[in-house]
Amino acid sequence: MLIGEVARRSGVSARMLRHYDTLGLVRPTGRTVGGYREYTAEDLRRIFHVEGLRSLGLSLRQIARALDDPGFTPSALVGDLIRRTEERLTREQELLDRLRTVDAAGPAGWPDVARIVELLHGLNSPSAARRQQAVLAPADSLSVPTDLLAGAVLAESDPHVAGALRWALARAGGDGVATLAAGLASDDVDVRRRVVLALAELPDDEATALLTDALDDPDPAIRRRAALALGARGVTAAVPTLVAMVVEGANDVEAAELLATLARDTSWADRIMGTLAAELAAHPGDLTVRMRLTQALAEMPGTVALDLLRHLSHDDDRRIALFASALVTALEDRPPG
Repeated sequence: MLIGEVARRSGVSARMLRHYDTLGLVRPTGRTVGGYREYTAEDLRRIFHVEGLRSLGLSLRQIARALDDPGFTPSALVGDLIRRTEERLTREQELLDRLRTVDAAGPAGWPDVARIVELLHGLNSPSAARRQQAVLAPADSLSVPTDLLAGAVLAESDPHVAGALRWALARAGGDGVATLAAGLASDDVDVRRRVVLALAELPDDEATALLTDALDDPDPAIRRRAALALGARGVTAAVPTLVAMVVEGANDVEAAELLATLARDTSWADRIMGTLAAELAAHPGDLTVRMRLTQALAEMPGTVALDLLRHLSHDDDRRIALFASALVTALEDRPPG
């Protein structure tokens, strides 16, 4: 077969076939009387082998070694190709993410594109101060994609930068909640804690629903932060966790104040009182816990807690009885309304 026929059958250009010949990679077995290259079926098979290895990313020098060295083993080379390909894909994915971020921002011109790129570089800086500066820099009329901010919230460990990101996310509006929701399912407890802190600053219903889900998180700090945020929104699902916080002494004053706010709803006042009474009965010998629970009763609105406090004024523990009696007196002397 002459070079034109080989080029047609193999799909490799005649110019490349001549290059292969020059390199000694695929040399035609013979020559015609006129000096033209003449290829055999075995030569054509070698060309197909070369093209197959090229498709894996091997250089022509590596291909020559692979085909001509009987002792050559592919494992190390293939492993290296895998690593290089993975690195290239990572770079390509990062580029794709940057392009999507720029597109989502809806830039009006190249200065807006430059601002987004500057923000991306700033958020990826190893310097916490630089990251914070990037977040707080004025964006003029440019809309920063909320998904970008939410993703940065999930990754940010510096508390000052994280606070700036939460502020920017709440200020930006839009739909960053979906990205945060993915973080709430993370196995990394620090990521979930960052998510709950961010959700606490987003007032929409979707954020409230995710905070409610967080009440079942295995991490107590996450449950408590979610309960405080929900209690401030008047969500009664937070009541059991808020009561537990009073018992455990974790942000107990704030928890008691939120319970008092929720108890203004008459349909919930009796249930809150019943839960506090049950906890008092469950800790008969723990003065510290019972004092916190009694103090929580003092925060209740109106005379909601009066009957329970009167009962406690006869408690077996004299300190609880005296404290409750003083609270009863204060409530009874309090002018109506």
